Amino acid sequence: MPRPCLPILLLLAACAGHQPPPSTDAAFAGVQARGAVVMGVSQATSRHVFEDLPDGGRILYVMVDAGDTAGAAMIRQHLAHIAERFAAGDFSDPARVHAMAVPGTEVMAARRERIRYAMQERPGGGEVRITTTDPEALVAVREFLAFQRSDHRAPGSESAPAMDPDHARHHPGTR
Repeated sequence: MPRPCLPILLLLAACAGHQPPPSTDAAFAGVQARGAVVMGVSQATSRHVFEDLPDGGRILYVMVDAGDTAGAAMIRQHLAHIAERFAAGDFSDPARVHAMAVPGTEVMAARRERIRYAMQERPGGGEVRITTTDPEALVAVREFLAFQRSDHRAPGSESAPAMDPDHARHHPGTR
């Protein structure tokens, strides 16, 4: 029986402890790619937070490197645009990013007169504050934010869409 040569054994030993980087599913890769086009900033160099608040919520979007002034300016431009479009009942940007009608947006569009959107600059980017006193609109805003947290794998989503019971419904065949 032939013996393995030493270089092959050394190579196998060197690779034994190596773990490949975690893979991303096709749906998340698509969100990342489409998000970079729609938002103008690489999703790998920026971070989203979708936070529920008692009277609505907020979308915080910042560059990982707060010193990236060009990226921060692009984020601010995007957030100002979505605040204006959302107030008009236009949720086409999230639909393009997620390649589907985003949960909550149909009600948010129908009840747009009862929801306020205010963009504020933050270091490295900005935020859109969403407020409402309308109970039905509030439920829709929270549904929208929960979906965004999950699909962007943002803080609060546990970074695992498979843990979100609605993820499979929104993206069949991507688990």
